[in-house]
Amino acid sequence: MGIQKGDKCPSFSLKDQNGETVNIEDIIGQQNIVIYFYPKDDSPGCTKQACSFRDSFEDFKDAGAKVIGISSDNQKSHKKFAEKHNLPFTLLADSQKKVRKLFGVPTNLLGLIPGRVTYIVDKSGTVQGVFNSQMNFDKHTTEALKILKELK
Repeated sequence: MGIQKGDKCPSFSLKDQNGETVNIEDIIGQQNIVIYFYPKDDSPGCTKQACSFRDSFEDFKDAGAKVIGISSDNQKSHKKFAEKHNLPFTLLADSQKKVRKLFGVPTNLLGLIPGRVTYIVDKSGTVQGVFNSQMNFDKHTTEALKILKELK
């Protein structure tokens, strides 16, 4: 079934695009978090989605939220993707797909393509919203911001 609104954010640690370990427990309690799972670095849809988060980055900062993108690509791929598109937020390498499984992110299109799901987590670590859409790339950003505004 996967993580739903009202559930606690699962605990996890992954390496970011710079090789630093990010422990979600260190962020919970400090700020709201937008965690978005996406299929692949530099694919057309994922690039559009990442650039949408980039273009709204100041809005997320104003809402007191940290943006984190997660895919199964490795750190090197994430670093290249972030540099190429000027992404100012954290990308985490979930090469073993453990965190994807922890959240219960579905696969789409006959089980071949990893799902595209965004989770909005408040400061207490409670999931306040889940948006699942494989094709509405920009809507992940607008839905996340809408939920964050409701938290204020």
